[in-house]
Amino acid sequence: MTATRAKISPSSVNELFTRTRARTDTLVAPLAPEDMMLQSMEDASPAKWHLAHTTWFFEEFILKPRLPTYVSPDDRFAFLFNSYYTQAGPRHARDKRGMVSRPDGQAVRDYRSYVEDSLTTLMATSRDDLDDIAELVELGCHHEMQHQELLVTDLLHGLSFNPLLPVYKDPEPLPVTKEQPLEFTRHAGGLVEIGHTGSGFSYDCEGPRHKTYLHTYDIANRPVTNRDWIAFMQDGGYSDSRHWLMEGFAVSKREAWEHPLYWWQQDGEWWTYTLRGPQPVALDAPVVHVSYYEADAYARWAGARLPTEAEHECAFRDTPIAGNFMGDAEAIGMLRPMPGDGIWGDVWEWTASDFAPYPGFRPPEGALGEYNGKFMVNQRVLRGGSCATPREQMRTTYRTFFYPHQRWQMMGFRLAKDVA
Repeated sequence: MTATRAKISPSSVNELFTRTRARTDTLVAPLAPEDMMLQSMEDASPAKWHLAHTTWFFEEFILKPRLPTYVSPDDRFAFLFNSYYTQAGPRHARDKRGMVSRPDGQAVRDYRSYVEDSLTTLMATSRDDLDDIAELVELGCHHEMQHQELLVTDLLHGLSFNPLLPVYKDPEPLPVTKEQPLEFTRHAGGLVEIGHTGSGFSYDCEGPRHKTYLHTYDIANRPVTNRDWIAFMQDGGYSDSRHWLMEGFAVSKREAWEHPLYWWQQDGEWWTYTLRGPQPVALDAPVVHVSYYEADAYARWAGARLPTEAEHECAFRDTPIAGNFMGDAEAIGMLRPMPGDGIWGDVWEWTASDFAPYPGFRPPEGALGEYNGKFMVNQRVLRGGSCATPREQMRTTYRTFFYPHQRWQMMGFRLAKDVA
C-alpha cells in the first residue's frame, strides 16, 4: 500500500480525515439534486456516487474488518458503491451509476455521517492496532482526494452537454498576460534514481525506488499554451497524418477532433466551457483537455517529443511544490489552468511513459492490492498535478494514469528534446 516509512499518528490522521471530508462537502454544496445525478459517459460518475463510494471505502476496508460492532446502514450499499474491487464482491454496472436515483442525496449524506461517526468511535478506542488503522485512514483520505478531482471533472463533462452552459463557480476575470517565450533547460544524463523515497505518504505504484538510465535531454520551461495550440490548428495539425500515431489519427477522425475538448469558435474568437461557465480561451494559459495522441502529434509537429516520466521527475524534483491546485474547504481554488510558468499544478502533463510496474513492484495482498496494479497496461503516465488536484496530495513521485484517447481530465503537456 505504501513504501516503508514512519506511520502517520492517529491525531494527525483525524485532522486529515476532517479536512478531506469537509472539502468534499464544499465541492458539492453548489449542486442541485439533478446535478448530483449526472453521468455523461461510462468513464464519468455522478457526484452522488463519488460521495457514496468514498464512504464505502472507509466502511469496507476499515470499519467492517476492524470494528466488530459495526453494522452498515444498508448492506446493499456494498453492491451499489463498490467500483472495481473484485475481491470485495459484486458491483453495479459502471455505466449505469447515473440510473441509481435511490438512495437519494439525503440518504447518501446520512450514510456519510454514519460512517464518519463510526470511524471517529473506532479511532477513539484504546487498541494495539491504531497505528495500522491510521495508515488505512490516510489511504482512504488520499483515495477521496482523487475522487474530489474526478468529481469536478466528471461534473464539468456532464454540464457541458447543457445548452445553457451553467456556471458551477462564479467567473473571475483573467489577468492581462503576454506571451512567455518557450525555453529549454538542459539536464545531464547518466544513472539516476526515481521513485518514492520512503518518507510521507505514497501509493504502491510510486515504488520501489530504483535506478534508471537517462540520456542528456532538454525540457521546456512551461507547458504548451493555448496560443501555441492555435498555431498548430491553423497549420492543419489535426488533418496532417504525418504528425500522428496511426491509432491516434484514426481516433481523431472517428471522434471528429478539430480542437481541444470544450472549445468552439464564436465571432472569430475561440471560447471554452469551464467550471466557471463559458470563457474566452486564455491564450497564455496551458492548453487543457487534450489526449495523449494530440499531445504527441503536437510534439512531432513542433520538432520535439514528450518527456519520459523519469525525465520529468529528475528535472523538477528539487522544485518546491507550489502552484495552481485545488485548495482547502474554504477556498477551493481557481479550478482552471492559469497563465504562468509553473512546474506544478494547472494541468497534468502527459509523458511518453507507459504506466507499468517499477522493478520489484509487488501489490499488497487482498482487495487493496487492486488499487493500482490491475491498471498497469495500455495507459500512459501523467505528472505534475492540475488545478483540480488537492495540494496536499502532491508529491514529486506522484504518478497518475489515463488511456491515450481520454480528454476529460485536466490534461496538458510540455515538450522535451533529445540532445545530439
